[in-house]
Amino acid sequence: MKQPGTFLKTCSKSSTKVRTRKVEISHLGVGVPPDSQDWGIIVMMKARVLVAEDEPKQAELLRRYLEAEGYAVVITSNGRQAVDEARRLMPDLVIADIMMPLMDGLDVCRVLRYETDIPIIFVSARSTEEDMLLGLDLGADDYITKPYSPRILMAKVRTVLRRNGGGDPASDQLFHFGDVTVDTRKHEITKAGRPVDATPKEFAILATLCSDRGRAFTRRQLLEAAFGFNYDGLERTVDVHVVSLRKKIELDPSEPAHIQTVYGVGYRLADPEQLDDPEQPTERD
Repeated sequence: MKQPGTFLKTCSKSSTKVRTRKVEISHLGVGVPPDSQDWGIIVMMKARVLVAEDEPKQAELLRRYLEAEGYAVVITSNGRQAVDEARRLMPDLVIADIMMPLMDGLDVCRVLRYETDIPIIFVSARSTEEDMLLGLDLGADDYITKPYSPRILMAKVRTVLRRNGGGDPASDQLFHFGDVTVDTRKHEITKAGRPVDATPKEFAILATLCSDRGRAFTRRQLLEAAFGFNYDGLERTVDVHVVSLRKKIELDPSEPAHIQTVYGVGYRLADPEQLDDPEQPTERD
């Protein structure tokens, strides 16, 4: 299997070369050229994560794990500085402790939620149900208690960024498959160059499928991406959105070439190697 790497790609518009930029390639198989339209071109952007943590060791631990995941990290040591930096940088995500000097994390959340829609994850030693409910009711996107598993926190970071339409190293991307383009930064889908009128839930589902082409996502995973962790509705709700998406992007919605149903699991965005693979069971809706 070809390992993810980088290459220099010359971007062009109307056949006029305009700039050269670094592009990271992932999910590419053996012998597949980076510019192959069947596989898609993925333009990677670094997400910015602002960490508000007054304990230096905890802050450094968060920095190391986030940078290992490919994020650009800015550390602040008090709530007032966190608000100032968030206003200046407009990061893709804020990870905040609650007990901080000058301004606590709850007030940081109040200010940022009033002024912006930047996603916020609380990481705090305050672990009672009342503390967690207060943080979530103020508008935090997630709440994790200390001590925590760094791997679980990184998974939550990826999920929150994906749910909010950007910032994840696998999220700020342009995806191409067939004549369809998904732009997660612009929150836009086009087919044959024409805008597709997709709902926010439909976009979240398609962007999630694009984030790992060929992977089978469960209905629950897709619902969490579209509705959040607190959604208590039926998992089959996702089927309604997938049917609508297929009508908008598939040449023949009754025989979908892109969004495939995986029997007993959920859905995947077709990987060229799997289109005709009899070992990969699919069903048609």
